[in-house]
Amino acid sequence: MATAVKVYGPPMSTAVSRVLSCLLEKDVQFQLINVSMAKGEHKKPDFLKLQPFGQVPAFQDECISLFESRAICRYISEKYPSQGNKGLYGTNPLEKASIDQWLEAEGQSFSPPSAVLVFQLAFAPRMKIKQDEGLIKMNEEKLKKVLDVYEKRLGESRYLSGDEFSLADLSHLPNAQYLMNTDRGELFTSRENVGRWWGEISGRESWKKVVEMQKSPPPPSA
Repeated sequence: MATAVKVYGPPMSTAVSRVLSCLLEKDVQFQLINVSMAKGEHKKPDFLKLQPFGQVPAFQDECISLFESRAICRYISEKYPSQGNKGLYGTNPLEKASIDQWLEAEGQSFSPPSAVLVFQLAFAPRMKIKQDEGLIKMNEEKLKKVLDVYEKRLGESRYLSGDEFSLADLSHLPNAQYLMNTDRGELFTSRENVGRWWGEISGRESWKKVVEMQKSPPPPSA
């Protein structure tokens, strides 16, 4: 029996939840090991051996270790092509290239403004940090422009890279989930195609399981 891969980090982390969603889509057995950011466990020497930048997630599969959630998702999809969702990262070079271009769009265009909004709107209040209204407004405008591009694209195809759900869509779930739970959810729902797309991708069983994991007590630390 294959050894379960290990994911280090709290499921509340957007990057960790991206990896968890991919593992569930691919039906890959995994062990989630909590890393307490509040206690500084992500900066301890043992963890830095896995993730030299001291961030989450870190990932282990037998003798190899990886970091950066999108790279981990690509690895999982390539290593387990016949498990779970077989088309998650495409089945030919053209499909993979299309998925990759929208993954790049997510990482370079969607993630920067949405990550700022997630912190300012979802995390700052919990941490009792004053919100920066100027920063919120600036990044809301940036995100609107990105979602306008998505609105056009999603009027042409069911999902970002084509007519099948892929890593390109999955990668948007973590930040979008947090924003949908704030008063900025209308950024998605006010756009017909984006709203339809969000409803479909957030309704997947794999993502529902991740959201439940975020609500549960964290597993033991390493």
